[in-house]
Amino acid sequence: MASQRWRRRVAGYTIITIRPKFQRFGGTDAARLAQFHAAAADPEVQIVMALRGGYGLSRLLPVLDYNLLAESGKLFVGHSDLTAFQMALLKHTGAVSFSGPMLCDDFAREAPSDFMCGQFWQCLIGPTHAVTNLIPQNNPALEVSGTLWGGNLTMLTHLVGTPYMPQVDGGILFVEDVSEHPYRVERMLLQLLYSGVLARQKAVLLGDFSNYRLGDFDNGYDFDAMLAYFRAQSPVPVLTGLPFGHVRDKATLAVGCQATLRSDTQNWQLTMRGYPVLEC
Repeated sequence: MASQRWRRRVAGYTIITIRPKFQRFGGTDAARLAQFHAAAADPEVQIVMALRGGYGLSRLLPVLDYNLLAESGKLFVGHSDLTAFQMALLKHTGAVSFSGPMLCDDFAREAPSDFMCGQFWQCLIGPTHAVTNLIPQNNPALEVSGTLWGGNLTMLTHLVGTPYMPQVDGGILFVEDVSEHPYRVERMLLQLLYSGVLARQKAVLLGDFSNYRLGDFDNGYDFDAMLAYFRAQSPVPVLTGLPFGHVRDKATLAVGCQATLRSDTQNWQLTMRGYPVLEC
């Protein structure tokens, strides 16, 4: 299948976009695999960013050359379905990638979010980056340091028990999801609990969980009720208010880097360090 290759300049960088199409995917499996490996070999490329989320990376996990991708020095950026690749890359190589914006629709908007753009560039030029929550969230007071990792909750639970799920000990786990009813979020969080993932962490950070609909039969079981139940079950502190997920204003997070999370009852700050940055 032929591909369309588009180039344009954004903030001084050349954006190369390959736009094939196959069924609901951004190309055949073979074509998408080839794009990954071609991006790693392209000397013009510094950032490899997902066009969109959805579904499809799970098909590529057994055939991706993780060592090639890690050794390329490219900065892989995105969220949602890309979580599967980010976790497998961390598992097989320990390489850092970036949970952050995608071309559609973060940068394709008529007016991209100033917060999103600022976070993206601040993180990628490094060498440290901080995300601060200043809105009181009834969070516990703590100070912990460890490996920052996570992403889309559905994709994380999808990988439990597979060769593509990293075992992170003493980590700071962040999760988000969209269009998932609170009971589904609870069920996925409990899967991480029951599988032993949560017991190995120092804290859990919840991002955005929106675009779901409650029904009359929920009888008061909403996200807050789910959160109260889950906090009572969790062996580690659970914090809320991370500006990340399927939202316009999203942070950029260095997956696999070392981070420190400081929180009091009013606000918290997550500071990242020791991750690869752009060659300016």
